[in-house]
Amino acid sequence: MIGRLLKCTATAVLLTLLAGTTASAAPLKVVATFSIIGDLVRQVGGETIQVTTLVAPGSDAHVYQPTPSDAKAIAGADLVVVNGLGMEGWLDRLIKVSGYKGKVIVASQGVKAQTMIEEDGKGRPVTDPHAWQDLANGRIYVANIAKALSTADTANAAIYQQRADRMATEIDSLDAWVRQQIADVPPTKRKIITSHDAFGYFGSSYGVTFLAPVGISTESEPTAAGLGKLVTQIKKDKIKALFIETMTDPRLIEQLARETGAVVGPALYSDTLSPSDGPAPTYLDLFRHNVPAMTEAMKKN
Repeated sequence: MIGRLLKCTATAVLLTLLAGTTASAAPLKVVATFSIIGDLVRQVGGETIQVTTLVAPGSDAHVYQPTPSDAKAIAGADLVVVNGLGMEGWLDRLIKVSGYKGKVIVASQGVKAQTMIEEDGKGRPVTDPHAWQDLANGRIYVANIAKALSTADTANAAIYQQRADRMATEIDSLDAWVRQQIADVPPTKRKIITSHDAFGYFGSSYGVTFLAPVGISTESEPTAAGLGKLVTQIKKDKIKALFIETMTDPRLIEQLARETGAVVGPALYSDTLSPSDGPAPTYLDLFRHNVPAMTEAMKKN
């Protein structure tokens, strides 16, 4: 009798321990707004977290229309990670609808935000949200994400920090490579035309001038005066480096190519990553794809 009682007690204790282990192993549920943020969260979080990305690779976060499933994902999240700087104009309404009361982590917190004059006929200064295009800012994103994950899941804080440190080392190495690639292009040739102004931080950090027919957001419409000015500058400076971004309408860039004789290069990844089987499935791959295309085209200017 006593033997059976001890056996039952031992079984109960074992089941309790197993239940505790299962509960502690439940992954942290994190919602990221678009693919670049989602990849950085995955790189830091690894297998310990479950990431849902709202704006899929290849889609445009500027003009995204949230769905009921997005609200459901946010409602069930432990953490929401966003870019900030005005990138996700639709997010506040989505969070309100979802009823989410948890923390919203701004990955860009701490970066030195840039502004530019929007080409909308009003000359308004606006914040440029594309801070990830400078790898030094990417390092800040990673640090912010690691801190947020560690705070939300203290049991795995050391793992998150180790992954973040490894990611930071990779970013530093890639940053040095980008600078070496750009240095091979004479300064007078470092001019590029893109679909919209997504590369301002890249240009400031690496010494490249970017021009675009529309402003910071793909929602902007080009003005006739702005297009005319751009055509004149392309002809005057003999710019051949003309690029379409993967999630933008190619017609404007194709029109500029016809009017100026410039050559349209390979598609660049600016606000989105590619699917997993594409050339830029991760944040670091985005630079590995874009930079050689840019430098090859600039050398023809």
